[in-house]
Amino acid sequence: MKIPQRGFTAAEFEKRTARAQKIMDRHGFDALLLTAPPNVRYFTGFDSQFWESPTRPWFVVVPREGAPIAVIPEIGAPEMALTWIKDIRTWAAPNPEDDGLSLLKSTIESLPRKHGKVGAEMGREMALRMPVAEFLQLRGSLGLSLENGSPCIWEIRMVKTETEIAHIHYICQIASDAYEALPSQISIGESEREIVRKLRIDIARRGADSTPFMPAISGPGGVAQIVCGPHDRLIEKGDILFIDTGSTFDGYFCDFDRNYAVGQVSDDAKRVHEALWLATEAGIAAAVPGAKTDDVWRAMATIIEAAGAIGNNVGRLGHGLGMQLTEPPSHRLGDGTLIVENMVLTIEPGMEYAPGKMIVHEENIAVTRDGPRLLTKRAPRELPVIC
Repeated sequence: MKIPQRGFTAAEFEKRTARAQKIMDRHGFDALLLTAPPNVRYFTGFDSQFWESPTRPWFVVVPREGAPIAVIPEIGAPEMALTWIKDIRTWAAPNPEDDGLSLLKSTIESLPRKHGKVGAEMGREMALRMPVAEFLQLRGSLGLSLENGSPCIWEIRMVKTETEIAHIHYICQIASDAYEALPSQISIGESEREIVRKLRIDIARRGADSTPFMPAISGPGGVAQIVCGPHDRLIEKGDILFIDTGSTFDGYFCDFDRNYAVGQVSDDAKRVHEALWLATEAGIAAAVPGAKTDDVWRAMATIIEAAGAIGNNVGRLGHGLGMQLTEPPSHRLGDGTLIVENMVLTIEPGMEYAPGKMIVHEENIAVTRDGPRLLTKRAPRELPVIC
């Protein structure tokens, strides 16, 4: 598969910003105040390993008209200048007495006003990357109302551009190939931790930038949970080995799992795996423009319940995907999100069929005008066996 070009053109960012500004105006915002790395990167293209340092806050202001404005520590100015952003305002940081707050305040207050409101990362699946005390200080002194902008931000980011989808497709293919090769690289008696180390190395060799997320869990006939591990447990005959990965390429995640039988497959595990494979098919087929997330949930839940599920501690059957491992929406009753073209979704049916014995499937898809398009390589219908 051809490697997508890293980064995005100025035209791509202009397109994102223009669309965002229409959505902002509809939500009644004169600007968005962004602090979190995915949101900053989405609008500017700026990325840095320095995000690991919490010492300095970083701000991007997206006005209702015109290009975004970067209000950042001066240490980041040379790299920000390599992006499409032209208006870069800096301060000498760290400066606990005034860590960019007065500069940020004057930047926001200088913008044209129509609604008198600014949206910030205050809601669903969002987090402020600035001290809460300073955010409250800004909110109390700003000449505009600082309100929850998360619904607006997610409406912007849930719909991907074709270039974003190409990035996600590429990392999905890398991880798919590594999953397929894994049984030939491991054997009974190895630890979960050693298996994960081998898979991480293979995914990196194939072209991934990082693998921030890779839980691996094993257990006789199934697993009790899917978010922790790996541990030092050795895989044994009769186990199910579950591995999930969130690996990245140029800032975009894949997120899907694979299951392996160790030595042999029990009749119960075969039955449940088959039911989940069919539920995945149904979930994929249901994810079409005009449907709702509830419809996708129902398509999978009908099959899972008929197969004798006694529970599913995941709490949902899939979610959005992009610059974060998990994004809105959620496939669950009551979510009610309308599925539209160019969303990227995970399809993730799972079922506990006996106490402490759960199996989960997951694939990644893009929604097109003609229906869902698989971004991962489909899991085999029969469980791969590790000898």
